[in-house]
Amino acid sequence: MAAATTLVLTRRDVQDLLSLDECLTAVESAFRLHADGRSLAPGVLGIHAREGGFHIKAAGLEDGRVYFAAKTNANFPGNPRRFGLPTIQGVIVLCDGEDGRVLAVMDSMEVTLRRTAAATALAARHLARRDAAVATVVGCGTQGWAQIRALSRVLPLSRVYAFDTDPAAAERLARELSAELSIDVRAVRDLAEAAPQTQVWATCTPARAPILRREDVAPGAFVAAVGADNEEKQELDAPLMAASTIVVDILEQCAAIGDLHHAIRAGAVKREDVHAELAEVVAGRKPGRTRDDEITIFDSTGTALQDVAAAAAVYRKAVASGAGLNVVLGE
Repeated sequence: MAAATTLVLTRRDVQDLLSLDECLTAVESAFRLHADGRSLAPGVLGIHAREGGFHIKAAGLEDGRVYFAAKTNANFPGNPRRFGLPTIQGVIVLCDGEDGRVLAVMDSMEVTLRRTAAATALAARHLARRDAAVATVVGCGTQGWAQIRALSRVLPLSRVYAFDTDPAAAERLARELSAELSIDVRAVRDLAEAAPQTQVWATCTPARAPILRREDVAPGAFVAAVGADNEEKQELDAPLMAASTIVVDILEQCAAIGDLHHAIRAGAVKREDVHAELAEVVAGRKPGRTRDDEITIFDSTGTALQDVAAAAAVYRKAVASGAGLNVVLGE
């Protein structure tokens, strides 16, 4: 019997094989499959390091065949400044869920970037006002760029405000995405300048204290809180969580490491106050937005359901196109 081969895919390969629109389709499918019970339950393990941390996320999906993926990501926020390295680096191992064969090993950075933004866009379809035209992104690293690109695909955005503790980063994002998307993107140095007009918020920072408060968010706004992916990170204050309709990616995970975790610890909300998991909303089992003046929050801690769906999409296209490098790991 011939030895099984494993496809090795670089970040460039993933960029070439997975468009943001394709990733959005894959992520939506992942949540639908999860709602239908066609998944291997997602799990997460976090390990702290001196200047950052590591997390391992794993899950499986039955999508034509059974796929399993495990992602190991390093998250070191000081990397760009200290070493000129990306904040997030890692790898995804994609396996056949029936026999365990290692189908592919791929760089995780582009998958993480795109699947996170795709989940925000998917949530916005159901939780944002359909006429939402003004968005504010807080945090102008690579994820901030991806969030705006993804939101522009599902909402009629005409203006975006960009805020970052590094004003130059906000200015660069505003300048380049204005031209790319033909949207009025403006850098701001104070969130108060953007808050009254903002109908959609995307927070994607490594903050460890609230950066968005109840008084910042106007009635009818949608908030995608993306940054809190361990128990020490927090972007939203507890009163904002308490005043909003909360949808989470995975309830157990958000209660342990998301902004929900901090709101529960503060006594502002209980687990049973959470309206739904995103899978329930996508599958139509629970409603999304129900009122124009409702504040809705998507607590996005990132689930391996998204990773396995995106990785499987990359793998299928790579096999069809002949991309990547085939190796035999067992030799």
